[in-house]
Amino acid sequence: MSPTHEVTNQVPAHHGHDVAQDPVLLDAVTREGAGWAATELHRLGRLAGSEEAAEWGRLVNECPPVLRTHDRYGHRVDEVEFHPYWHELMRTAVEYGLHAAPWQERQPGSHVARAAKFYLWGQVEAGHSCPISMTYAAVPALRTNADIATWMEPLLAARSYDFGLRAPRGKTGLIAGMSMTEKQGGSDVRANTTRALPTADGGYRLTGHKWFTSAPMSDVFLTLAQAPGGLSCFLLPRVLPDGSRNALRLQRLKDKLGNRSNASAEIEYEDAFGWLVGEEGRGVSTIIEMVNMTRLDCVLGGASGMRLGTVRAVHHATHRRAFGKSLIEQPLMRNVLADLALESEAATAVALRLAGATDRVANGDRAEAAVRRLGLAVTKYWVCKRAPAHAAEALECFGGNGYIEDSGMPRLYREAPLSSIWEGSGNVAALDALRAMSRQPETVEAFFGEIELAAGANRHLDASTARLRKQLADPAEDEYRARRITETLALVLQASLLVRHAPHAVGDAFCASRLGAEGGGAFGTLPVGVDTEAILARARTAVN
Repeated sequence: MSPTHEVTNQVPAHHGHDVAQDPVLLDAVTREGAGWAATELHRLGRLAGSEEAAEWGRLVNECPPVLRTHDRYGHRVDEVEFHPYWHELMRTAVEYGLHAAPWQERQPGSHVARAAKFYLWGQVEAGHSCPISMTYAAVPALRTNADIATWMEPLLAARSYDFGLRAPRGKTGLIAGMSMTEKQGGSDVRANTTRALPTADGGYRLTGHKWFTSAPMSDVFLTLAQAPGGLSCFLLPRVLPDGSRNALRLQRLKDKLGNRSNASAEIEYEDAFGWLVGEEGRGVSTIIEMVNMTRLDCVLGGASGMRLGTVRAVHHATHRRAFGKSLIEQPLMRNVLADLALESEAATAVALRLAGATDRVANGDRAEAAVRRLGLAVTKYWVCKRAPAHAAEALECFGGNGYIEDSGMPRLYREAPLSSIWEGSGNVAALDALRAMSRQPETVEAFFGEIELAAGANRHLDASTARLRKQLADPAEDEYRARRITETLALVLQASLLVRHAPHAVGDAFCASRLGAEGGGAFGTLPVGVDTEAILARARTAVN
């Protein structure tokens, strides 16, 4: 039987490229002190751009995890069953050191190199980034208990993915999870009702219901509970030192909008055993460093998704034709694509800048700690807020094809809102920025010191910086205006980085479109005169 028609004008599959062939990323990695990692970045980038890895990502989302509360005989097992490719994704992430490896490596730029790899590998599949991120973030909190950190940190940092239910000391590597929120409180963790009572052997017994526990198949969990001395932080193993299972009962898995490859659960603690981390009554301050690290990964995740959406849209527009020429040759489509590329470049630059600050803070740099404190709060708000709009616009570049699951764009679209919600929604992030400025005023001057490294280079940036200083001098209605203040802080930080480090055309276009009088429109509203070719050149490096 002859075919009914010939298939033409279809875009080729986007496989066989090096995801690390990303000049924005590579420039930032070198600038932040991790140029030595380039060889490993390209090795991971080639795997990330392979058809094999794409298939791993597709199937773990089409075959999500399944909760097995009991075995065939009726014994309680509380296990989560994953597609085999989930373990391939996790194994790759751990072997490349995307988890807690930088805390043990101590090489200058280790956190930057890890951030770059997290950004690259997240473009394959974002869901498994969650347990990888929490393992990375757990270390600073655990260091408040030297006895635990001494033996556990090397296992969290080990480049060995050792999945399965065994006592932590008997494994070659560990994955950490986090279990903080409860149904009556959400972000208001001080409303937690889970109780922790001390035992004669120096441990605690916890009883309560956790509403949202990320990655319930992890080996250990950091959690908050009310101890006699107040809200405190605890570490709970899934398997006790004697090999028996801890009383962590998985009630159900959450049915989520996206992030479907990753299991998230409600957990019941039934007199579960845990170790105190930090001091009684200081649970929030103990776990806040973990939260800061996962907030950095929220930014990296948002930047990673923007890069993926931009590259896919540019690839599609390069190969798809309409009205006699390719889409990328159409002026309005070029405006849209260039605008998406600008947003992606700004997110990548600021994410790696904050990763660089993390490296320097780990080495005791107090000035960088002040920059990171406010910079991370405002960037977490803004980059994560922009990611869903960016994903929607990138999807629209495909037309109806982008709305079809085969394109991969719906998965990107569903994933995009997560980083805005995880570790504090928009309001929480904006209020945290206000808190930083009021309680740590040195963060404000450190932040403006960073911005003013670009002083005099762009009139829109200079004018916005001056207006911002004036606004901050009048604290009236600050809480009501918190989102506007936070957005402006984030934009001037991004603009400063692009003006200093990106090609002239990129920095000027970003400042004109985000800080100028014509700023604030939808994607694709760049002003006339913008050099779209120069902007798109940096996105085309990963297009076949």
